[in-house]
Amino acid sequence: MDQNHQVTAMPESEVTNNNSGMHRRNFLKIFGGTAAAAVVVASCDKDDDDNDTGIDLGSGDVGILNYAYALEQLEAAFYTQVIATPYTGITAVETEYLTDIRDHEVAHRNFFKAAITAAGATPVQDLVPNFSSVNFTSRDSVLGTAKAFEDLGVSAYNGAGKLIANVDYLLIAGKIVSVEARHAALIRDLISNGSFADSSVINGQGLDVASTPRDVVATANQFLNTKISARNLPTS
Repeated sequence: MDQNHQVTAMPESEVTNNNSGMHRRNFLKIFGGTAAAAVVVASCDKDDDDNDTGIDLGSGDVGILNYAYALEQLEAAFYTQVIATPYTGITAVETEYLTDIRDHEVAHRNFFKAAITAAGATPVQDLVPNFSSVNFTSRDSVLGTAKAFEDLGVSAYNGAGKLIANVDYLLIAGKIVSVEARHAALIRDLISNGSFADSSVINGQGLDVASTPRDVVATANQFLNTKISARNLPTS
C-alpha cells in the first residue's frame, strides 16, 4: 500500500520514550504561508451533518473529555505514521522533533482514555483515520498537515475551556493546550525558520483563536473513516 494511503486503527501500544530535549529555535518572524494553506482551505468546507451523524461523543464533561480524546487519537495516529514512514530527506533533527511530538500526543491520548474510565464512563471507540489526502513521502505535505492539525487542536482546546464544569479537568486542559501551542510554533518554524504564528491564529488583541466543537468535528471528520458527532456536547 502506498504511504500516502495507509489507513490503520489508532494504536494503544506504548511508544519508545525519547528523553532528548527539543533543540532551541529562533522564533522572531511572523509566518507568511506554506503548503498548509491548501489543507486549511480544504478543512474549511464544513458539513453540519458531520455533527449529527457518527459516533456520539456524549454530553457534559465526559463528552468534552471524549472530544479531546478523539482529537488526540487523530494526532497520535498521524505522527505515528510520520515516524513509521519518514518523508524523503527528513533530517535527524526533524526526526527528533517529530518523535517528541508523537510521544506527547500518545501520552495525551492515553491520559484522556484513563480520565474517562476513571470518571466511570466509556471512552469513545478506537477511531480509524483517513490520511489519503496526505503524501507521507513529501515534507511539504506532512508539515502542512501537521500545521493544520496543531492549529486545529489549539483552537479546539481554547473553545472547549468554557464548556468544562470540573475545574480539575480545566486545569489539565490548560496544561495540554500549552503543549499543543508549543508544537504548533515548532511546526511553523520547521516550515519557515524563525516563524511561529500569524493573524490566522492570533487576533488583534494578541489572543489565540477559539473554535466550537461543531466546527472542529466537521474538520476532524475529513481525516476520519470513523466519523464522530458533537450533537450532544455542551455549547455554553
